[in-house]
Amino acid sequence: MDKITDVTEIISINDPGEIGREEHTWADRLIVVSSNFYAWIFPILMVAIVAQVFLRAAGHNQAWLDDLQWWLYGAAVLVAIAYAVTTDAHVRVDIFYANYSPERKARINCFSLVWCFLPFIILCWDVTVHYAIASVEAQEGSDSPNGLHNLWLLKVFMNLAFVFIGISIWAAYYRNLRKLTEPKLWKQLFWAFPSTMFLVNLAVFYALWWFYYLTTSGDEGFNFRRIVREPIFESTIPITFVLTLVLIGLAWLVGRSRREI
Repeated sequence: MDKITDVTEIISINDPGEIGREEHTWADRLIVVSSNFYAWIFPILMVAIVAQVFLRAAGHNQAWLDDLQWWLYGAAVLVAIAYAVTTDAHVRVDIFYANYSPERKARINCFSLVWCFLPFIILCWDVTVHYAIASVEAQEGSDSPNGLHNLWLLKVFMNLAFVFIGISIWAAYYRNLRKLTEPKLWKQLFWAFPSTMFLVNLAVFYALWWFYYLTTSGDEGFNFRRIVREPIFESTIPITFVLTLVLIGLAWLVGRSRREI
């Protein structure tokens, strides 16, 4: 037993992505493999930092190297969040959690992942998608003439990274839910109700927004900001709640029909 423990500790230090691999889904493996690739950013970042220190000391400061450091660091940290979720390598300041039963740990993880963390990540995606679009439209670049231009690339990556993190959260939630019950789709959606409702709400909002945009953008005096002032937008929450229940119900019916077949 001690030898097995020692081997597990060695693996967890050198490659945490291999711990519990037998429980991983394809999404978990996608996160681990992608994160291992992006981990190479850190040695490149170190080279960029050291190079800039020497160049600056020699009087040859390179603004593009400063920008590159932020680009690399931002990309690496965002991907690392997903990796930490998948490998359960994030910091837990909880003196009680370690002594809980596996079932109780799974319940806590499910609640934390889809009632607290995933709604926040969905919100981050919603905010940064407009941030990225505005940057692309403006072809945003560096504040320095010698910096890295095409800053919009980093902002688009940031928005996509939140999708990547969201996938890691749902995959981890699925694995934890599987320890408590058979993780059928309707159960996944039901026990993740805040996250499910948040996603449905985004779908409803953007569907309505694009409908009004496509049907009124040609009108004289058209204003983007006036779209969200339409009366229908005041009813998005009740509509979202009903549609979320309908979605869960449809998932339950589909699962039941498959079982009967």
